[in-house]
Amino acid sequence: MRNVTKPTLAAALACGLMLAAGAGAQAADCPNGKRDLNIGVSVVPPNVVHTTPWVAKDLGLFDKYCINATITPFEGGASAALMSALQQGKLIANVTDVMVGAGMKAKQIWGFAPRLPQSYVVVEAIKTPADLKGKRLSAAGGGVGGFNWRMGRVLLTDANLTVDDAQFVSQGLAGRLPGLIAGQLDGVSLHPEDVFLGEQQKPSLHVLSVLGQKMPNWVFNMYGAADSMIASQRPLLVDAMAAMIEANRTIYKDRDKVVPIMMKATEKPQDAVEFAWGDLTKNCVWAVNTGFDKARAEWAIKNSVDAGDIPAERKLTFEQLVDVSIAEEAVKKAGGPVTINNCSL
Repeated sequence: MRNVTKPTLAAALACGLMLAAGAGAQAADCPNGKRDLNIGVSVVPPNVVHTTPWVAKDLGLFDKYCINATITPFEGGASAALMSALQQGKLIANVTDVMVGAGMKAKQIWGFAPRLPQSYVVVEAIKTPADLKGKRLSAAGGGVGGFNWRMGRVLLTDANLTVDDAQFVSQGLAGRLPGLIAGQLDGVSLHPEDVFLGEQQKPSLHVLSVLGQKMPNWVFNMYGAADSMIASQRPLLVDAMAAMIEANRTIYKDRDKVVPIMMKATEKPQDAVEFAWGDLTKNCVWAVNTGFDKARAEWAIKNSVDAGDIPAERKLTFEQLVDVSIAEEAVKKAGGPVTINNCSL
């Protein structure tokens, strides 16, 4: 099952792609039974940064909160199938300001990975953003308007170039690293584990830009839900976010416990996963509390308006984008606010 690269929503919901639960948390007393929750993930198989729900499931944290969680994969966070399922209230998944600005009736409810984890990796001939002119850049996972396309646009803008000055290649997300290795791509946004593997397999590859350093206020990944789902299933959403907050805190505190779960979910080797774990924890990519910061959210909204991704007349306020009360209540259920290794979002 895990090697299916383009599952349909119905098939994914049917098979679940679930890890066995019960390895960590105490079995819960659920007199009313377990509540079902579908969690959408934007990459198949997931990158290390996306593995929070797998960790929560494998450690029994969803069981602790009486939740039967199904992890549902999609080919990109901007895929039509994912956005349709989100809007219909069938699942939670990453919700962006661009989605809400385009009219999706949804809100962000927990910032599970608020900081960018990726680096933009290029072939040897590219030394500066100006060298991207005429090159083949990845538009994986959504094509024009998708995350990889937007990252390429950022680098082109640095050199006063536009998206028309490069050739964007639409592809499946699983093809990002192989395409770069094979010479089908000249530049692509890669997660830490794939940066590690890419430099092993083709040492001439190099990082053109560490995106989290270049854009420290860019909001990366926020779980969200349709307004209808928030209205009808708010206690379930609070409990699910609490389970994943506990999972993120375990990720920071117990590498040896979580790395095997991450290896199984990502299908990546131990050295690459451990490298990614070190990079992500050092840079506070995973949230340990609500994950929300109003100033960062407002920067992201303005950036999307300035880039033309949200029409100026539809510019959002923080309150239109975020229901922070769900995350705040979940933090309380998870034991209250904490700081781990200077990470406090």
